[in-house]
Amino acid sequence: MTIKPNPTNDRGAAAVEFALILPLLVLLIMGLIEFSLLFNTQISLTNAAREGARVMAIHNDPALAKSATISAAASVQPAVSTGNITVSPSTCTAGSTVTVTISYNATLLTGYFGITLPLKGKGVMLCGG
Repeated sequence: MTIKPNPTNDRGAAAVEFALILPLLVLLIMGLIEFSLLFNTQISLTNAAREGARVMAIHNDPALAKSATISAAASVQPAVSTGNITVSPSTCTAGSTVTVTISYNATLLTGYFGITLPLKGKGVMLCGG
């Protein structure tokens, strides 16, 4: 005698399994989105700092370097302000290096991993062109 399985006993099993996996899947996807947005912001900050260091190395003007840094970081929201930018040293002598650093608190999208995350962009150039 063989016993045939009753196909009606498995009703809803897929829905239960999906309900158990769904929170983990959503957390994984949100983490991936959060990481990609932060990585994009980090790249933008680094490129903006590099542009500010280039302008400072050529023109030897910290105000112009900060302005160029802000212009280069136009895609970063909320916008970078001059208070977030450090130019060191304040005068550029030929043969030395100038460093532009941006300190920025990135706002996180989901809030699962905190509200903000501090990011830094740094650019270094040789003075005098």
